Amino acid sequence: MPLTVQLDVNDDISVKNAIQSITAESSRIDVLVNNAGYGLTGAFEDLSMEEIRSQYETNLFGVIRVTPIHSAYVSTKFAIEGLSESMSYELEPFGIKMVLVEPGFIKTKIANNMVTTKKSQDANSAYSQLTEKMVLNIEHGLETGSPPDVVAKVVLKAVTSENPTMRYLAGKDVEKWMEAKRRMSDEEFHKMMKQNMK
Repeated sequence: MPLTVQLDVNDDISVKNAIQSITAESSRIDVLVNNAGYGLTGAFEDLSMEEIRSQYETNLFGVIRVTPIHSAYVSTKFAIEGLSESMSYELEPFGIKMVLVEPGFIKTKIANNMVTTKKSQDANSAYSQLTEKMVLNIEHGLETGSPPDVVAKVVLKAVTSENPTMRYLAGKDVEKWMEAKRRMSDEEFHKMMKQNMK
């Protein structure tokens, strides 16, 4: 019979105790369903920071607490994309348009500020080799990426357009990825991205 343990995704200790309880009983966790969350309704401008933090604490950080997630950077970008798309509906009646400029690799010094988690640098980490490859891929991508003026030109195009679109891509690499994502199945795209990480 499956073991059921109650936990609070907003509480680090509750999550830790639940995981320890399950692994003590079964030695492993077979399936994780991230379904904790609640809906917060209201225009973004009407929300308090406390209400927003509470929403993120449960719906996003609650998921992170119970998942061995190592894609924090990408998840922040998805959050911004989702926030911008949702706000576009709220702001449109006031004549305000939301625009997303999504660049690929751009030749900047962002790598100088890149932080690699301490645990991933440990040779005993199951993710140390993957992390090392990802860092090398990022560095290579930045070296061969588009110049910064590509993004500046796209931003200028968006802000001077009479009727800007929601989304603008900046850079040949991101254009190639998005075209591949449109024409490939999820499985094919996943396979392609894995190949790029080797």
